[in-house]
Parts: sequence; structure tokens; C-alpha cells
Amino acid sequence: MTETVTLADIEAARERFDDPAIVRRTPIETNRSLSEMSGADVNLKMEHLQRTGSFKTRGAYNKLKGEAEKGSDEHVIAASAGNHAQGVALAATTVGMESTIVMPENAPQAKVDATRSYGATVELHGATFGEAMSYAQATAEEPGYLFVHAYDDPAIVAGQGTLGLEIYEQVPDVDTVIVPIGGGGLIGGISTALKALDDDVRVIGVQADLAATVPDSLKKGIPIDEESPKTIADGIATGSISELTLGLIEEHVDEVVTVSDDEIARSILVVLERAKQLIEGAGAASVAALLSDEVDVEGETVVPLLCGGNIDMSMLQTVLTHALTDRSQLLRLRIRIRDQPGEMGRISSIIGEKGANIRTVRHDRAVGDLEVGDAYLVFQVVTSGEGHAENVVSAIEDAGYEVERVN
Repeated sequence: MTETVTLADIEAARERFDDPAIVRRTPIETNRSLSEMSGADVNLKMEHLQRTGSFKTRGAYNKLKGEAEKGSDEHVIAASAGNHAQGVALAATTVGMESTIVMPENAPQAKVDATRSYGATVELHGATFGEAMSYAQATAEEPGYLFVHAYDDPAIVAGQGTLGLEIYEQVPDVDTVIVPIGGGGLIGGISTALKALDDDVRVIGVQADLAATVPDSLKKGIPIDEESPKTIADGIATGSISELTLGLIEEHVDEVVTVSDDEIARSILVVLERAKQLIEGAGAASVAALLSDEVDVEGETVVPLLCGGNIDMSMLQTVLTHALTDRSQLLRLRIRIRDQPGEMGRISSIIGEKGANIRTVRHDRAVGDLEVGDAYLVFQVVTSGEGHAENVVSAIEDAGYEVERVN
């Protein structure tokens, strides 16, 4: 018989959550800006404020506390791209079990350090989550080990499903809940809880388009893997789902959509600006779906789940640079000049007079299309947006220069 998860399993999981220092009831906040952008009443579920920065502690604590109650003293081992690692590490330490977490070699350093800080031994293995998983599963075949899967485990799914109970209690008039999907454990648990409480609640799943496994899996009726998922949302870049989670999605989830990394990057910035919350790519996927053309929530009460906030600082810099460039707040201009004294100063003055800030500038002289005595000045300029950027470009052109917007 195929394993599944029920509302009773989820309610039993919540009964195990006896320590708010390990699993807390996270708040929900209405956001006016996102409501105006989407035409809906938007209520953000702030699960990124969990102690470990993500929902993963719920499933891990339910699983390992249950094992401890049965008297298990096995060594816990798990594979994770980051958030499951922290959840398992904290849960294992809390219930008195030793743990080893296998992470891909390119796992964000912030998540590696955090996992170690919760008491686990971290082993880096393989270039992808799949390779880390295979190594961890092979190790778990040795006596004395307990393997904790990130999503292919009813106890893990039931723990994640406690979020569905909270959402329904906090927003009883909810129409639509938007949930990011990696391996499917989160949406499997949430959708099971919500549909049992009110079958009219719509549950929408969202994946990054270059890491999407669910649409094809639903179409073919079996779990389909993506061997090389590519997305800035590393928390949902599992590249696979399981029979357990696919079955729950088929039964309870109304719709699954995909979003691009560009949309995810913009959503990280929108949430930072408009909600004053810093979230990771996986956490921003639900907002990206909310603001996309793929989801119609006009006039509804909507809960996008901010499932994680563990963004690596180098990734944050990359995302912000990309998003600011997309909004013309970071402008790169290539200006053709006569290569003679005073030209850089003259153009810099024009840019300054228009209230823009020069971040960098360089000379390009070794370019094939230049005539003898000409050069390019390439300026990186900070503006307030598209209108300001156009004013800066027009002022330089009015001064007699040939200007090209490089981005």
C-alpha cells in the first residue's frame, strides 16, 4: 500500500511541538504594497522567521522526536542543500542524537556554518544534491545509522503540514495559498491539512522553471527527475520528487506554475523593499508566482508562504545587482570620446549635475571599431530608476557624445 499522510498525522505532529525555541508559530502579516500589485488581499506567512530560517525544523523535529520516543539511539544522517540540514541538525541535537549532514560541495557557506552551529558534523560531497543524497543513503546502509529524507517520509511531510493548520487558523477566510515546491514535502503536508479543513481553499504550487519536476511528473503520472536543476533558489533545487509527495500533490494541489529566476530575483527585492523582510530565492518563489501572469488572485484573500530566509550574502549581492540593473537603477553606459585630457571630467560633471552617482569608470582603447585618437569611457552609474536614467543619457547626448546603454 502506498504511504500517505492524513490530517490526524499532522495534528499529532503539532502535539509534539512542545518547545517554541525549536518550532515556533510564525506570524502572518498583511502587506498593502503586494495587495495593490496583485489586486488581492495578501497575507505573508513569515516562516522565514523560524529559528533555523526555514520550515524544515517542523518535519525534522516531528521525525526525530518520534524516533527518540521509541528509544532510538542511532546516528542520524541526512542529505541537504541547506535548510533541511539545519532542521535535522537542530532537531537531532535537541532530542539527544548525533547527526551527520551531507551537503553538495557548492552549498552556500552560510548554510554550512549554520548547520555546524546546531551540532551536526558536515560532510561536503558531490556537485549536486543528487550526488550528496546518494552518498548519504549509501552511508546509511551501515548499521547504527538512521537516514532522514528531506521529503520522502510521512513523518517529515506531517511536520511540514502543521503550517497548513496555522495558516487556516490565522487566516480562516483564505481563498488561495501559494507554496514553493522542491521535493514536494512542504506542499504535500500543507495541502493535505488545508483540503481536510476546507476543500474550497485553493492550493497553488510554484517551481523555478529550470528546476521544475512536478509539471512533467503530473503529466506522466510518475516522479520525473531533473538531473541538473539550475536556479538561484537553491532551497527548491532538489531535482526530484517522490511517489509519496507526487501522490499528495495529485490529490490535493489545484495548480502548479513555474517562474523564472528573473522573477524570483525581483521578488526578493520587492519583499525587502515593501515588507522589510530578507528572504532567500525559495522563499521568494511564492511572491514571484503571485506577481506573475500565471496566477489570477484578483479579489481573493491570498497567503504566499515565505518558506526560508537563509540567503547567502554573495547570492544576495548577485540578486540585488541583477534586480537593480533590470530596473535601470544600476546603469552601464559606453560613451565614445576623443581620447584627450578633460573628457572624463566633463562627462562626470554632466552625470553629477543630473543627480546620478558614478560607481565605476574605465577607459577602453583597444576596440576594433574605434578610429585613431578615439576611446570609450564605460561608466557604471546609480540612478533612481528608468526616468532618471533616460535624463542622464539625454544630457550626455545633448553635449555631443555618442552614448550606448550596455544593459
